[in-house]
Order: sequence, then structure tokens, then C-alpha cells
Amino acid sequence: MLQIEQLKIAVIGLGYVGLPLAVEFGKKTPTIGFDIYQKRIDELRSGQDHTLEVSPEELKKAEFLTYSADLEDLKNANFYIVTVPTPIDHVNRPDLTPLQKASETLGKVISKNDIVVFESTVYPGATEEVCVPVIEKFSGLKFNQDFFVGYSPERINPGDKVNTLTKIKKITSGSTPEVANIVDAVYASIITAGTYKATSIKVAEAAKVIENTQRDLNIALVNELSVIFDRIGIDTVDVLEAAGSKWNFLPFRPGLVGGHCIGVDPYYLTHKAEEVGYNPQVILAGRRINDTMAQYVAQSTIKHMIKNGIDVTQATVGILGVTFKENCPDIRNSKIADVINEFKQWNVNVVVCDPWADAEEVKHEYGIELGTVNAENPVDSLVVAVGHNEFRHMTATELRHLVRGEKPVLADVKSLFDRIEMVEQGFTVFRL
Repeated sequence: MLQIEQLKIAVIGLGYVGLPLAVEFGKKTPTIGFDIYQKRIDELRSGQDHTLEVSPEELKKAEFLTYSADLEDLKNANFYIVTVPTPIDHVNRPDLTPLQKASETLGKVISKNDIVVFESTVYPGATEEVCVPVIEKFSGLKFNQDFFVGYSPERINPGDKVNTLTKIKKITSGSTPEVANIVDAVYASIITAGTYKATSIKVAEAAKVIENTQRDLNIALVNELSVIFDRIGIDTVDVLEAAGSKWNFLPFRPGLVGGHCIGVDPYYLTHKAEEVGYNPQVILAGRRINDTMAQYVAQSTIKHMIKNGIDVTQATVGILGVTFKENCPDIRNSKIADVINEFKQWNVNVVVCDPWADAEEVKHEYGIELGTVNAENPVDSLVVAVGHNEFRHMTATELRHLVRGEKPVLADVKSLFDRIEMVEQGFTVFRL
């Protein structure tokens, strides 16, 4: 069995999850950061991280960390951590292809007594039912006899500089009690917030997937309330602030649910539920509500434009923000793309700008060209879709300079601005 003092770590996948992990381990113990993209390896070797999750100063502190895209280098490790993405496909089914390919890679490099820990979000049972057989097939080794596995779900919050990796309690688990202790001790060496050792791998997998399912359902509730209150003619934020005066009212706000977690993870749980013969109703109802909010934002904006006498087929709408959350370059599963597509269905011209997003990445992922909205390039109405500081700190006057016409519409998706100030500037304000 692997001893802690013999530890040589390899982190597979150097994205938003893997890189911070590799850096923290690389400050203490020999660590290989592996990624299949040589461009990513070259970038990190130069001391830069385009995801902005790790600063150049922090990268320098990881003195025991090396980067590689060469499979041969992985053979030097004995404790492997897999942090590849687990997306969904076009019909919302789990896409385990990256996980299966990573397992195949590991099967080609692991040795007797090695431990493989998965951090990617999966449904309960996936680690042992999907990943382990692939590793066995390509390694010729026997599970829980020649090699062992663990599961420690990632809890990274992209763009969050307060709740960082070491400050978030880490769930750990292992395929045997002894391995569970080793996995827990390895993570405890870098996680200052402490660890929580789950009773089994399946329990750890389930804990991760329900964390975001719970958030998804809470947001779905306030999104549905937002639609109802709009029809009644009252402001949702006003209602939520009033209700929030009670000590146990949960302060969730309506919004577009995108990103790599909340809008994806529930589908992993519902997939497994259906596989074992149960048709989930509440979870999928919440997903349906949240998945329609992008269309609702665009259609509500168009409705207000038409009421204001704006010819939508001749108008241009400026959309501020395309990343899935504020102050972060992450565009994965951004629901802003759905907002834009809905506008285009109505033949509305759209100009999108975002100071945080990479223009090439946005073009490649969504086919959207980033543009400019300013006083020299005004639009007929505005959708402030993401709460970047650059937008959040704009005054009512500054926003008014971005639009032309007497009755522009301001769709304040994140409720960033004072509604009365905006109305005084001539805006018709719509917000969730």
C-alpha cells in the first residue's frame, strides 16, 4: 500500500479545477500537472494562467510542480487526481467521454498499488461502474487488489478570490477503509478548512451532485416567482427584500443558470434516477424553468421595445456580458448565448461586449463576434446580462450615453442598478 512519504502526485487536466489543485500540492510535494493541450502546458510554463484562477505569483510558489503533455511523465507518479470536465450532450444526457478517455490514459500508466482519485462531477456509482472497468481493461490490473480509487468532488467557484481551494472543506472517500484514510490525509495536507471523510465513494458522488441540484431548485423557484410577479405588476427584488426581513428566509435571487455546475449537475442525478427506474419530477421541473429564462429575458425585452414604439427588426440591442458569471472569463454553458439566439430569432441585431471574455474563445464556442457599445457606437436598448465590476459601477448617466432614442429599454438581468434612477434617465426598466 502507498505510504504518504512516498507520495508523487499527478493532476490530470489543468483547467479551473486542476490547476489550483496542482499548484497547492506543488508547494509541498513532487507533482506533475498533465494536460493533453501543449498550448496550455506552454502557457503555464511561461508563468501565466488565462483562466485567472492562479496568479503568476502563486504559480512561482509551486516549486515542486512540473507541467507535461507527455504520457511517459505520468508513469513517475503513484497518486493520480482526475479533474477533467463532465459536460452534458445536446439532449442533456451525461457525456462521460472525457472521463473515459482519462481512465484509458491512466490504465496505460499506473502501476501496482497506485491510487486514482476522481474529482469530476458524476452520478452516484459512475467511478466504480464506468471508470474502474476502463482502467482495469487498459492496465491489466485488478481493482482493490492491484490499484485503488477514491472520489473527492471539486468545489471550485470560478472567479471567487475569497472561497478558494484551501478554504473550502473537502469531501474525501476511498474504495477501501485504508485507502479512504490515505486519500483523506493527502487532501488534509493542503486544505486548511479541513476534510470530511464520506462513508463510501457513492455517498461522496451523491453529495456533490445534490449540492448544485439544491441550488438549481432554489433559483428555479425565484425565477418562477419572478415571472408571476411580472404579470402581477410588482417588482421581484422588492418582494424578496421584504420577505428577507424574516430570519429564516433564504436569499436566493432570480437569474440565468449557466456555468459548468448548477445547470449541468442535476442532469447527472436525473440520469441515474431514470436508470434505476424512478422518474424525477421536481428536479426536472426546476431545470425546465431555468432553461427557459434566457428566452424569457429576450422576449420580455422585445415586448417592452415594441410597447415603446421601437421597430425591433430595425433596432440594435447591446448585450453587456457573455461569461456565465461576473468578474470571470469562464464562458462554459453561458446562457447569454441563448439570450442572443432568441433575439436573432426575432431578427433583432445584437452587439455583444465583454471585457473579461476571450474573443477567439467566444467565436469558437458560440459563433459570436464580440463588439463595442459606447457613446460613439450607441444601441437602441440594453441588456446588462453579467455583473462585471465594469458594468456594475456604471452610473445611470453613463448607461444612458450608450443608447439612443427617447424610450430605450434596459433589461437589468442581475438587478444591479437603482430602478428609479434608471427611469429618471428615460429607461423602461425590466429586471428578473
